[in-house]
Amino acid sequence: MKRSVANALPPAVVAVLALAAWEAVVRLRHIPEYLLPGPLRIAAALRDDWPVLFPSLLQTLAITGEALLAAAVLGAGLAVLLIQAKWIERSLFPFAVILQVTPLVAIAPLLLIWIKDVRLALVLCAFLVAFFPVAANTTLGLQSADHHLLDLMRLYGSSRWKVLRFVRLPSALPYFLGGLRISGGLALIGAVVAEFVAGTGGAASGLAYRILEAGYTLQIPRMFAALTLLAGSGVLLYALLSGLSYLLLRRWHESAVRRENRQT
Repeated sequence: MKRSVANALPPAVVAVLALAAWEAVVRLRHIPEYLLPGPLRIAAALRDDWPVLFPSLLQTLAITGEALLAAAVLGAGLAVLLIQAKWIERSLFPFAVILQVTPLVAIAPLLLIWIKDVRLALVLCAFLVAFFPVAANTTLGLQSADHHLLDLMRLYGSSRWKVLRFVRLPSALPYFLGGLRISGGLALIGAVVAEFVAGTGGAASGLAYRILEAGYTLQIPRMFAALTLLAGSGVLLYALLSGLSYLLLRRWHESAVRRENRQT
């Protein structure tokens, strides 16, 4: 078992082999590029259309970042509010669940009608998708604090603020960061879905709009180039949030300490 793991191919090698096989199939079977362009043609489109795609990428990432920041702040704030009393949790948490399970494609058209500022509507759509994992995970973390420590703090007459600061918040930090990693990808998905809805009316210029535009004009290599940028952005965002989690937890939390020990 250990030998098979040690002999596993690195992901980069697997990716290169997959791309080479893709290019070979496209060339050998003479597949037209309006059906399936090869990786080299997509790379050429990415280079040639970079002046068009890069500003759209920045807009999509800006919407994603704003939505993720709002989800982190408001999700954590709601979690702190929910643990103050059981009746607060029972009164408010079901509404967060309703927002999570309602499909974004059903909400986005309404928000774009109600909110005149298209950018604000896009951020709100992405926020609605990214909000729940942060709120739910942080609430679980706050509720998972060591009850022995809680009893000790109450024994010494500590205020609710001190209990929150010194016991509950440190306990909830790994849960919050785990929810944040999930919300990062969901915020990007929400931004893209919202841009698709807005782009059907020509009211947006993010990467989703460029994908729609390329599809209408049969510029399939440009479409794949935009998809590549989206996929790369999602991977980079997850890597950045994972790195942030590691930096904040590596000196004290068991998950990060074990990871560091495995690497050494």
